[in-house]
Amino acid sequence: MVSWLDRTVAACCQPLGRNVGLSSGEDGVLGGEDYPLLWYRDLEKHSCGEFSFAVVQANQVCEDYGHVEPGREGTFVGVYDGHGGHDASRFACDNLSRHLIIFSQLRLCFSFICCCSTGLCFFFRVTNSNIEEQDHLFGTLENFQAKQLNTHFFTVLAQEKGTIDEEVLNNAFAATEDGFLSIVKREFHILDPAIASTGCCCLVGVIWKRTLYVANLGDCRAVLGHTGRFNRIFAEQLTNDHNARIKEVRDELRALHPDDPNIVSCVGRTWRVKGIIKVTRAIGDVSLKKPEFAHRAMEPFRRPVVRADPSVCSRNLQPCDRFVIFASDGLWDLLSNEEAVQIVHTYPRQGIARRLVLSALNVAARARKLKYDDLMNYDKGVRRAFHDDITVVVIFIDHEMLNDELTVPGMSVRGFVDTHRPSDFNIEQEVATESELTETEPTETEPTETEPTETEPTETELTETELTETV
Repeated sequence: MVSWLDRTVAACCQPLGRNVGLSSGEDGVLGGEDYPLLWYRDLEKHSCGEFSFAVVQANQVCEDYGHVEPGREGTFVGVYDGHGGHDASRFACDNLSRHLIIFSQLRLCFSFICCCSTGLCFFFRVTNSNIEEQDHLFGTLENFQAKQLNTHFFTVLAQEKGTIDEEVLNNAFAATEDGFLSIVKREFHILDPAIASTGCCCLVGVIWKRTLYVANLGDCRAVLGHTGRFNRIFAEQLTNDHNARIKEVRDELRALHPDDPNIVSCVGRTWRVKGIIKVTRAIGDVSLKKPEFAHRAMEPFRRPVVRADPSVCSRNLQPCDRFVIFASDGLWDLLSNEEAVQIVHTYPRQGIARRLVLSALNVAARARKLKYDDLMNYDKGVRRAFHDDITVVVIFIDHEMLNDELTVPGMSVRGFVDTHRPSDFNIEQEVATESELTETEPTETEPTETEPTETEPTETELTETELTETV
């Protein structure tokens, strides 16, 4: 008779049955080093532990973007899964964490001093959280970005330290949505009408002051791995999938649009909003939010059919909380929450995000009766018939480090970008006095090394002439 311990061990190991074949060598190190469509950073440090990061491309142009910002006293994770193109996901990746920092400071009393390259000095003060003052502050920060404006000197004086909460996350998402909308309005009639149909699912996580904050739009997912009795691992989904395949989501849509019997319909075997899109919340998708940008073939609508308000939750981290998996839906289409958590719990940290991605690809190959190596020979574009772009970030939580700060910021890591820089994710600005600032001589801002990309300017980019006119 098999003992209860043997049965327990067997049950815990069973979900790994279809993935263990991916390991090579006695040390269990995964392959994938020679796959040009796979990018990874096997293990890096963040403010309270380590993280592993991997991305695999399936589309002709990768629509997934992701980055990790390991600041001194907090860690930011962003996963952005684009659809209809990569414009919205790229914009969200470039701007959402910056908006989060801005809004983390908005309730405080600030002084700003700026000396731009034209020699014009500028000083103003904003107090408290009046909405007009918030708009003024946000607009000013949008126009005074040192990287974009060649500013010699830009310092924020905080008389208290910043904060992160659910309201800050909501405001950061709203600002990102508004910023992308302004680009769509500018380019729709002149350059690219298709930009109104691009959107992205967003998943953001912030660890700050022993608390994990998570916000999401769409069907990217954050799953916590925590231990119970006998060190058994459990999976807990922290996010809600905003996807029309879920009955409760369809019911919510119908309740919000009682006058539209076609608000959600089944196309083939897939539920879609207005027969077009599977997700019900996203950044972008302006053609489903603003009637003036709607497809001509669409039935008229009076209110947005896709929303941009995220689901937000927070969790005080407990000693049993071991790690969080942040991933685009490309992973969750192929692995269950329990399978992914069991893999992370079973194998070494080194390369664990890569292991999750390759485990998912193995499942995709078997579903189409292919050998794993045969799938990996397919090029981008063709690969989309087998799986989606997949982005995975695994954040390990080392509780003995939760009260510590990094002596120097960790390195900012962005998917498919090998150049990196120290993270500027800094919620708690250092307190300074005006007298200390007046004694500081302006210095040239050194450009940061970034990978050259063919990107269109965002609305935050201004010329020096425009800066002079603004000041």
